[in-house]
Amino acid sequence: MSRPRTATQVGKGVAVALLLLFTLFPAYWMLVSALDGKAGRGSSFVPAEPTLEHFEFVLTDGGFDVFLRNSLLVALGTVLVSSLLALLASVAVARFRFRLRTQVLMLVLIVQMVPLEALVIPLFVQVRNLDLLGTLTGLVVVYVALALPFGIWMLRGFVAAVPVELEEAAYLDGATWGRMFRSILLPLVAPGLVATSIFSFITAWNEFVFAMTLLGGETQNYTVAIGLRSFFGQHSNDWGAIMAASTIITVPVMIFFILVQRRLASGLTSGAVKG
Repeated sequence: MSRPRTATQVGKGVAVALLLLFTLFPAYWMLVSALDGKAGRGSSFVPAEPTLEHFEFVLTDGGFDVFLRNSLLVALGTVLVSSLLALLASVAVARFRFRLRTQVLMLVLIVQMVPLEALVIPLFVQVRNLDLLGTLTGLVVVYVALALPFGIWMLRGFVAAVPVELEEAAYLDGATWGRMFRSILLPLVAPGLVATSIFSFITAWNEFVFAMTLLGGETQNYTVAIGLRSFFGQHSNDWGAIMAASTIITVPVMIFFILVQRRLASGLTSGAVKG
């Protein structure tokens, strides 16, 4: 009996190793190419001429420090505003009974099914009417609109899973609605906020089409997704700079995941307890 079990364990170990190799190899190749002084002129599993010149070029001559600042402002603004609005809206649809409540929920779900490409022109017109074209504020407004349907639908499950008796007990103890919200409801739905925040952050950080459409020629407001395009030429590409910029782009996302990973697992499952 021990031999079949050993063989099974070895097979599982090999499968996990292959999966990790398949998943991590692109990131490894990106980092190696960013550190290789001969990037684009040959392929090697280790840097042929290790150097940090590509990173220096990207952050200075390439202007990527400005793009990083813009993306951080847009991503953090999107996370904060969309999380707050989604939480308040989810409390409304989960706790209050009002006319057309079911229709509102269905509309939120339907909005998630609409292809993003179909929203480019309508959102462009709305941002233009608000006189926010070429600004980071206009981009945040659009990203908040894109992140809200998912955030409302997901947080609704977390709010509905919180027993109403807890809120009633807080009211009996003399707590105001604001105190109950801060001390009882908010801590219990925090895992859901983490999950929705990750979605909002990644959406704002990696999005290209809306950023390119809305920012236009305002290069000083470009985000990292648009800035990365500047290293692609018409006849040739600067692969060292491209890989260095791609490596820099992944760092904030990794830091954000590390900061919230403790609540991520529970955030992805707790909201499914009650709908």
